[in-house]
Amino acid sequence: MDEVFDFVPGDAPLLVSVPHAGTRIPAGIAATMTPEALRTEDTDWFVDALYDVAPGLGVGLIVARQSRYVVDINRDPTNASLYPGRSVTELVPLTTFAFEPIYAAGREPGPAEVEARVSRYWRPYHDALRAELGRLRARHGVAVLWDGHSIRSQVPRFFDGTLADMNFGSVHGQSADPSLVAAVQRAARSHGGYSVVWDGRFVGGHITRSLGRPAEGVHAIQLEMTWRTYMAEEAPYRLDPGRAGRARAFIAGCLAAARDWALAASSGAAARAD
Repeated sequence: MDEVFDFVPGDAPLLVSVPHAGTRIPAGIAATMTPEALRTEDTDWFVDALYDVAPGLGVGLIVARQSRYVVDINRDPTNASLYPGRSVTELVPLTTFAFEPIYAAGREPGPAEVEARVSRYWRPYHDALRAELGRLRARHGVAVLWDGHSIRSQVPRFFDGTLADMNFGSVHGQSADPSLVAAVQRAARSHGGYSVVWDGRFVGGHITRSLGRPAEGVHAIQLEMTWRTYMAEEAPYRLDPGRAGRARAFIAGCLAAARDWALAASSGAAARAD
């Protein structure tokens, strides 16, 4: 599935997912889109580069290649809203975050095209997530999923004012054990200098909500970083070396805390089995 995602497996009971860093748009789909859409402004820019620390920690990493404009891998396949009553983007978005049309008039995808994209891109990514989490859980007795995202610090469509630097989500404690959340919180505090919020404006997307099942030994956390923590927020988008280095260290510290929690939970599960 190298056309759909890149995957580097790890030995630790932790898997990092990066569903929105891709910018690829197949030619046939691109031909139906507006010039604004082809700039892929709403990409989680460079998040895959920030999470390149994962393999060095023994942690698996899966990164989607396609743009979220093709199909949003972090949306419910039924198109159910993540945040009822609030503005959201669809499974196959029709507008950008700035309400610009993604498709030329009359070229919007119909139901058959949406289903084709789900089958081609969305489902293989989720199948891979479930398979790898299943493998890790079978081996360790526990598995943790970390879903990595980023967003401009001010997006009036979705929230008022300015977003905190680091926005963690655990679906209000439903997708991850409280002790795992506490371990990551300690790590976040130890890498000071950032404003940090848990289960604020972003509590977790479809990936976190659908795969985080603590009672079944699978835990999930989402991190939504603001662009200002590591890059310029206006085009041309580029990494800021100093800020990106700090953000990468923050990510590495939090991932290490989640990994160590999972390894300790795995040892506890093995001891109980004995």
